[in-house]
Amino acid sequence: MRFSTIFILLITFLGVGILPTPVAVSAELAAEPSSLALYLRSFDYEERRRMKTGSKQLLELLMDGEAVLVDIRFAEEQAAWGVGFGLRIPLNELPDRLAELPRDKIIVTACPLKDRALLAMVYLRTLGFEARYLTDGLLGLVENLRGDNARFFMELLPQEVGAANDKE
Repeated sequence: MRFSTIFILLITFLGVGILPTPVAVSAELAAEPSSLALYLRSFDYEERRRMKTGSKQLLELLMDGEAVLVDIRFAEEQAAWGVGFGLRIPLNELPDRLAELPRDKIIVTACPLKDRALLAMVYLRTLGFEARYLTDGLLGLVENLRGDNARFFMELLPQEVGAANDKE
């Protein structure tokens, strides 16, 4: 693969801006865009449906122990506010913290809206994780966890899900 092709793929896939000097690309990094290409070639209506989860469905999946929420906002955003359950892995740390993600659960990525969550979901799916993004974002999730709803949810939440942030 020519360097210019790899450079364009890196800009497109990784969101890298214009690089000041050429960068050597390892074989491992060059392989990632091809897995993205395979994912895109197999994308269909069923995949479009499977990649999404709304807040109400997420709450059910969490209560049943079938999913893990991953807050992929920047660390400063996470420190300012967040939910009291799930994992906190900023998007820019995700490639280095994959070992923290369970392979036997649905990984639901979330940010306030959905832009970064969508990026994280695609990245995780290309690595073989069953991942979805939260369609109404963390703002929609907290809207669904007001008052009695929050108390009811936290009472039914499996202990290991509620304590996920204690590992940090």
